[in-house]
Amino acid sequence: MAAFVKAVNAKIRAHPVLNYVCSTHFWGPVSNFGIPVAAVMDTRKSPDLISAPMTGALCVYSATFMRYALAVTPANYLLFACHFVNEGAQLTQGYRYLQWTQWGGREQAALAGAVDAGKEKVAAVEGKVQELVGKK
Repeated sequence: MAAFVKAVNAKIRAHPVLNYVCSTHFWGPVSNFGIPVAAVMDTRKSPDLISAPMTGALCVYSATFMRYALAVTPANYLLFACHFVNEGAQLTQGYRYLQWTQWGGREQAALAGAVDAGKEKVAAVEGKVQELVGKK
């Protein structure tokens, strides 16, 4: 049985593409792509849910591993791409957090909500006025 496993492994490792697919240079970044996918999906959620410490930590993490991906031999471009996407998504989240908390985004959202509520009340009053005028 051991000889069979060795023979299969040798056959796989002889083919360059299969050798790459069976390596950690492939599966590490593939399994890591869940982080940037989640970060990109989170850009559609409310900025009120963003954690500033976690966003900062993920920015540092991605920048560090982008450098690592190019420093190893051979360079791991798939890992670099994974962390490049994550860095962009985290920087976007950081901007959204600052816009929401520091640059008046929360106040603008509250004002827009109040304006919408006022428009709804005006529409309700107009409906009642039309109803009263129509009865006469």
